[in-house]
Amino acid sequence: MNDPRTTGIVDRVLQVLTCVAKAGQPIAAKRIAAQVGLPLSTVYRHLASLKKWGLLQEHMTTGLYEPGATGVQLAWGFDQTSHLISQSRDEIGALAERTGESVGLLVYSNGQMVCIAMEESSSSLRCSFTKGRAHSMMQGASAKSLLAFLPEPVQRQLLAEQAQQGAVDVAALEKEIARIRKNGYATSDSEVDLGVWGVSVPLVSADGGLEGTITLMAPSLRVGPREAELISLTRKAASRICNRF
Repeated sequence: MNDPRTTGIVDRVLQVLTCVAKAGQPIAAKRIAAQVGLPLSTVYRHLASLKKWGLLQEHMTTGLYEPGATGVQLAWGFDQTSHLISQSRDEIGALAERTGESVGLLVYSNGQMVCIAMEESSSSLRCSFTKGRAHSMMQGASAKSLLAFLPEPVQRQLLAEQAQQGAVDVAALEKEIARIRKNGYATSDSEVDLGVWGVSVPLVSADGGLEGTITLMAPSLRVGPREAELISLTRKAASRICNRF
């Protein structure tokens, strides 16, 4: 039987690790403590353990904490063994080549959306989506397509948090989510990056499990009459990926 005390310690260690991973830049121990709601002395103990295992490292001049080399090993292993990536890679590449636009593979993780693979367009695109970067679950086609197909308890929790913060119009978002579920895809224009249009199609397994979402992104000015075609091609690529699960 699991010891609740041990489980609690492990959860707190992983809280600290996740906090550093989400920061996107070196972060101070005091700020980590504030974000995870733990005493600074406890955070330092957890940081020491994470440093020992190479999951975090301390910047030698600033004393700030950042991901360690073991994280690179984890990322390499994920790229090599992820079933979702292996089943999606050729379709993502083919869609990017056929349309000349950028295509990403994104998943829901711990309250955020994370880009796990990206096929860049041959033409320049000013886009904030890069592999490994986390994004809000409330803005853009990718996030909303995931949000619409998440298990209902998770979806409700995320929406409740947004309602408390007052950051978005939850009622309007709920209507949009219902529309996305009905259509089977989401589109957005300039919600995340100014001048960038996107279409995102969720990847749902035969048993109804949400695996991720595939997103095609293009400059809004380049979409024009191609919008219906780009939506259709992305939906077909997503369907072929889902047939492999």
